[in-house]
Amino acid sequence: MTAIKHALQRDIFTPNDERLLGIVNVCKAGKKKKNCFLCATVTTERPVQVKVVKVKKSDKGDFYKRQQTWELRDLTEVDAKDASKENPEFDLHFEKVYRWVASSTAEKNSFISCIWKLNQRYLRKKVEFVNVSSQLLEESVPSGESQSVAGGDEDALDDYQELSTREEQDIEGMMEMCEYAVSNAEAFAEQLSRELQVLDGANIQSIMASEKQVNILMQLLDEALGEVDTIEGKLSSYEEMLQSVKEQMDQISQSNRLIQISNTNNVKLLDEIQFLVNYMDLSKGHIRALQEGDLTSPKGIEACINASEALSQCMNVALRPGHDKLMAVTQQQLLFAELRDTFARRLTNHLNNVFVHQGHDQSSTLSQHTAEMSLPKHSPLHRDLLRYSKLMEWLKNTHREKYEGLSRTYVDYMSRLYEREIKDFFEVAKIKMAGTTKEAKGKFGLHGSSGKLTGSTSSLNKLTVQGANSRRSQSSSLLDMGNMSASDLDVADRTKFDKIFEQVLSELEPLCLAEQDFISKFFKLQQHPTVTPPLALPETEDTDGGTQSRIPPQAEHRQSLSSEKDLVRLMMNKIFQSIETELNSLIALGDKIDSFNSLYMLVKMSHHVWTAENVDPASYLSTTLGNVLVTVKRNFDKCISGQIRQMEEVKISKKSKVGILLFVAGFEEFAELAETIFRVAERRGDLDKAYVKLIRAVFMNVEKVANESQKTPRDVVMMENFHHIFSTLSRLKISCLEAERREAKHKYTDHLQSYVINSLGQPLEKLNHFFEGVEARVAQGVREEEVSYQLAFNKQELRKVIKEYPGKEVKKGLDNLYKKVDKHLCEEESLLQVVWHSMQDEFIRQYKHFEDLIGRCYPGSGITMEFTIGDMLEYFSSIAQSH
Repeated sequence: MTAIKHALQRDIFTPNDERLLGIVNVCKAGKKKKNCFLCATVTTERPVQVKVVKVKKSDKGDFYKRQQTWELRDLTEVDAKDASKENPEFDLHFEKVYRWVASSTAEKNSFISCIWKLNQRYLRKKVEFVNVSSQLLEESVPSGESQSVAGGDEDALDDYQELSTREEQDIEGMMEMCEYAVSNAEAFAEQLSRELQVLDGANIQSIMASEKQVNILMQLLDEALGEVDTIEGKLSSYEEMLQSVKEQMDQISQSNRLIQISNTNNVKLLDEIQFLVNYMDLSKGHIRALQEGDLTSPKGIEACINASEALSQCMNVALRPGHDKLMAVTQQQLLFAELRDTFARRLTNHLNNVFVHQGHDQSSTLSQHTAEMSLPKHSPLHRDLLRYSKLMEWLKNTHREKYEGLSRTYVDYMSRLYEREIKDFFEVAKIKMAGTTKEAKGKFGLHGSSGKLTGSTSSLNKLTVQGANSRRSQSSSLLDMGNMSASDLDVADRTKFDKIFEQVLSELEPLCLAEQDFISKFFKLQQHPTVTPPLALPETEDTDGGTQSRIPPQAEHRQSLSSEKDLVRLMMNKIFQSIETELNSLIALGDKIDSFNSLYMLVKMSHHVWTAENVDPASYLSTTLGNVLVTVKRNFDKCISGQIRQMEEVKISKKSKVGILLFVAGFEEFAELAETIFRVAERRGDLDKAYVKLIRAVFMNVEKVANESQKTPRDVVMMENFHHIFSTLSRLKISCLEAERREAKHKYTDHLQSYVINSLGQPLEKLNHFFEGVEARVAQGVREEEVSYQLAFNKQELRKVIKEYPGKEVKKGLDNLYKKVDKHLCEEESLLQVVWHSMQDEFIRQYKHFEDLIGRCYPGSGITMEFTIGDMLEYFSSIAQSH
């Protein structure tokens, strides 16, 4: 074990500046053949650190390596298992319990003893040693002696001290003086002993010689003690004299302290009196303004505003503790409450009279505005009332009930005023839509200078549709639009309707915005939630002189923002409750006059909704116009559905030529009108959807009519109508219908080719049948040069068929074909020359095909057609010119 200890010290601990003081060979409990060493070490540097290190032999060689280290200060308990019997097992409790089995009980006891000594010397930490024999724990070690650790290694190291440089020099000098010091150590030691005795004797003599001086020193000390006693006596007398002075100074200090307390109390009392006088005193001028101030003149209103603000400051002052018990304060609070109630009553009565008076004055000027189709401006009323806005804010914060009563009164009078104005305004607008004012008077029973209509709105709508627009009640459909072009009268009427509708919206928009802005300013209602509201003045709970309420917290005002916005919206809804109804009635009238008016209304209404949302998305105007816009969109969709339904119900005559279908021409005019109306529109999504629905319906119904046509060939109906659709879409350049434009072109081209091929089979019918038979034989496997040997297709039969179609007969057949094509085609599309040129190309193609078959199947026969390609070109040209 000694050799292992030295090896571990040399290889593991010396490089780390550590000393190995205790070691034990152990293995883990329950496991075999995995031995290791637990080592107790200390560092050589200060402060000393004590550790328990687990060392294990490496698997790859004979050297040892450090595996795990614990600080001794982390050790909480050492359990030796059995103190009376020999047992090699023991436990060390660090962060967890480690169970070990030592190679021998002696090694275990030696290691535990080493741990205990290291703990006693360096840590003084209370470590529990359980089941450990008391003999191992050397508790009775004297405090002045060094404790032995691990066989004295630690004590020996602590007792050894190296010689200093001077001591080394002295010893070397002494040994040089005694040459035999190295060879004869005993003689050198005797000489040193003799010299030491000589020095001891000299020291004793020196001490005896200094005894006389010691006696003298003792005598001087006695005299000094006597002087000290004298001085102490004098100090005692002085202290008695100062005691009386101290008592007098204490009395003076106590008197000064009482004077300071009195002065402090007087200053505080003066401060409280000044506070009450400054914040609880209302001037006589303010009192007079509150009691009898003039609420009609600007100066009087300004004086009342200043007085109300001063009263609010006095009532809302934060009283200090105890102020409410003062009689003067109670009296002032009673006075303030009385002044508040008096002024609130005067202000409420005055504003009620203003509302009633202004409402009657405004109603007297309605006839002038309605005749001009404009709504009266209420800016003078708003300007006069805004002078009272600060007083309304004061009333809102002091008398909520009176404030709400004024709000209801204002809404009641203004709603009746606006209802009359808006009703008359819309009646005039409906008259102008139906025709001139003079005509409307004759047709609808207009009486009086105010321009009011007799009868209900529904009767007006009915009369308007029946009387003024009977000529247009049918022209709004796509079918009838195809039968007639848009007359100047229709264009003028629609333009007039557009201007009237725009004027209606332009008059309503500033009216609503101005009224909403006035309500928010006059009644001090918050509109925009992003703005932090000012702190409202607190309400006084008690009118009998009680305590005042505290200022409400800021959070309450943030929570009231939504309720104030709702209040603005509620007031606007009550004031303008007839706007949405009148707008819907006007829209219904316009839709009955001409269903295409919904296009104008959709553009105008979308523009005004977009403008209102940009100004204030939550405004009453934005909400109302948005609701009306839904109705306009519904009417627009109904208009489109009606056009599609009329397409599906169309019937054609069995005896007349079809030509360009009415709804195809109607779609062209609808698209031209819509593109003109929507040219400046911000959004055209609804129109694009309507375009797609209409064009698909047009496509489907064109094919339906073509299939049902008996007089005109199907290909002609398809060709002409899809050519018209293609031309319309190419000219208008509607981006959302680009796919339909290409489809229309494709259908037109296909049916043109089909019509040409089917028509050209008739002039050379026998020749066509002959060469079809030739191609059939070739297809069955007959060689081309052997076809002429077939009985039905020999050269004689070919010459016979060719002789039946001389140039004169071909020209005659083409002339008949031209006449027939001319009968099939309509004049509107002017496709005759296009079709005739296509037939010429197809005829030449067939001619070349016939010549090719003759050259391949009848080589060297010299058989040719009775006419040439030049003859054919001349035939086609002369026929076209002759017609």
